[in-house]
Amino acid sequence: MISDPVAFERYRRSPNAKTTLPRLLLGTAIVVLFWVATTVVVLFGGAYVFVIWQASSGAPMEGGAVQNFMASPAGILAALASFAGIWLGLWAAMRWVHREPLMALIGTSRRVSRSGFLRGLAAVLITSLLSEILLYLLQPEIARGAIGLSSWLLFLIPIGALTLLQTSSEEVLFRGYLLRGLANRFQNPFIWALLPGLLFTSMHWSPSSTAAVNACVLASIAAFALLLTLVVYATGNLGAAFGAHLGNNLAGFLLISHQQSYNSFALFNAKPLEAPGWTTLDAVLIAAIGIGCSLLTVLLLLHQRSPLKVEPDISYPGGPS
Repeated sequence: MISDPVAFERYRRSPNAKTTLPRLLLGTAIVVLFWVATTVVVLFGGAYVFVIWQASSGAPMEGGAVQNFMASPAGILAALASFAGIWLGLWAAMRWVHREPLMALIGTSRRVSRSGFLRGLAAVLITSLLSEILLYLLQPEIARGAIGLSSWLLFLIPIGALTLLQTSSEEVLFRGYLLRGLANRFQNPFIWALLPGLLFTSMHWSPSSTAAVNACVLASIAAFALLLTLVVYATGNLGAAFGAHLGNNLAGFLLISHQQSYNSFALFNAKPLEAPGWTTLDAVLIAAIGIGCSLLTVLLLLHQRSPLKVEPDISYPGGPS
């Protein structure tokens, strides 16, 4: 399905001579520092304002301030906003460590492929629908979310914008900065594709879930990370990965939530993956659904006869995208 990876070869060769392994490690440390600092400021600052607001309204307080804040709708918005730290860190790393423009991470054209973004978004929304149908057949425990339709419509654009901020920051870090930098230094895809994929997957470990459920979730995330890597390899641009990741997270945040801590804005709530009662067979089937839907998305985006097939980014900076 990827017969001529010319676009990716141009993308991997685009870094300048300052993209060495020590500088890549230094840049990654800078990104982590900015991300942690932003998260601390946003979450603890938000928790402080949240406590003051609750105290002034006379609302009862139980548990820790940060925990209560993170469980609220405002906490979810703040958590998504904290991913701005990744963008800030990448800007600093690219400017002062690598002496390159930030947009060089997007693709050789230095523009997000609009067609790739829309096709990635459409493909994942289609396979997310299939995934939810299969999960419903497995576990038909589903209930209407607490949010009203009018409030849901009101938050649709802010949640969409903040989810794009979150997903795009992860893509530009894992499939942009790390993948591009490692691919420039190493020919072996087990280094430049596997290492960022493993880091991305490990971020989704949940200490509140059982080992079996964690294994199934990580297997599904690993398959999704492979999908995102493949579309970057096929296009040499992050546009399709941006759209695919956005579609995946929007489905979970706004339509059907499978996480109790992130269900404030979802129209429907399914049985949380961190809830007790899941069997090992359930976990295996959940993993199979996730992996199967990721493979179907790969076909939709890369098969020659698919109407959603993405195109390689072969334009130059400033040219049409």
